[in-house]
Amino acid sequence: MNDISFLQHYWWFLVSLLGALLVFLMFVQGGQSLIWTLGRTEEHRRMLLLATGRKWELTFTTLVTFGGAFFASFPLFYSTSFGGAYWVWILILLCFVLQAVSYEFQLKRSNLLGMNTYRVFLFLNGVLGPLLIGTAVGTFFTGAEFVVDKLAVTNPAMPVISRWANPLHGLEAALVPQNLLLGLSVFLLTRLLACLYFLGCMADTGLRETCRRRLWMEGAFFLLFFLTWLGYWLTSTGMGYMADGLVYPVQHKYLNNLVAMPGVTSVLLLGVVLVLAGLVLGLSGWRKAFWLAGPGSVLVVLALLLCAGWNHTAYYPSVVDEQSSLTIANSSSSLFTLKTMTVVSFLIPFVLAYIAWAWRALDKKPITADEV
Repeated sequence: MNDISFLQHYWWFLVSLLGALLVFLMFVQGGQSLIWTLGRTEEHRRMLLLATGRKWELTFTTLVTFGGAFFASFPLFYSTSFGGAYWVWILILLCFVLQAVSYEFQLKRSNLLGMNTYRVFLFLNGVLGPLLIGTAVGTFFTGAEFVVDKLAVTNPAMPVISRWANPLHGLEAALVPQNLLLGLSVFLLTRLLACLYFLGCMADTGLRETCRRRLWMEGAFFLLFFLTWLGYWLTSTGMGYMADGLVYPVQHKYLNNLVAMPGVTSVLLLGVVLVLAGLVLGLSGWRKAFWLAGPGSVLVVLALLLCAGWNHTAYYPSVVDEQSSLTIANSSSSLFTLKTMTVVSFLIPFVLAYIAWAWRALDKKPITADEV
């Protein structure tokens, strides 16, 4: 493996890790979608919003970092997806903007819209945010309708490398059942993680019991949708590519990737075991079950994203022109850029250490009614 190939694989790992952390941190969105389901009283609703309000900035920051890392390391994906499927990304960003505004203004006496209006915004972000992100990630496996023509950059009339092949500009992804299955799986996972998080951080025994009972429904539906999507994923046809860049369809491509990469398979299996263990122990009332299911979800998403880009796999297939499909080889930055960014990436452990310290400081004591 030459230098640029190693760095392409390294940066796909970092992007995948950021994507996995984003899915984990979206338990904040899951909690927002459960405001009225778990909060039977105003006091309980405020406690739930306080718990999620302490963490929403981490989710938003991770989303921005994920997008920035993708832009810097694989700019052709950024220009193709963000520039072509822009309606999906605009809706996702709008959801997160509504979240920020809602936490800032919902309890201010002078707000014009009223407290419940901002809570509706939070609910919409809790539902649409994970659903849209999961649906968008689904296109990594099912593909999207775009064409890449690098020679078009020399066209003075329209110097655009990538163009979208339909007028929906990304919204068509919601019409693909497999994408919706993944979107619903991510949405239900965020609700499952939210219940486990509330179970551990709330001092109110009645609210904890409500969260524990809710786990039955969230866990059952999550397993139903995710296992259905996983069965499709393991039997689906993916796109591989040769050393000369030629893209071609491969039956059971992602199953073959798991066989060819036993380390990634181990990560996937360990993640599944941790999520299931967290769910079972949460149902029994164990208050630290979140710290099994949370890291487990990171490992599962990380393994799935690594299968999307490693082992000569096109991570963004084009369904209208196979040779336009994006791979880590044909869409990455230059060797100089990747080397420069790699030096900067060594600061990531220090950032993670700060987040862990801040998290521990915020959650040192369980949330009580007195705090709200």
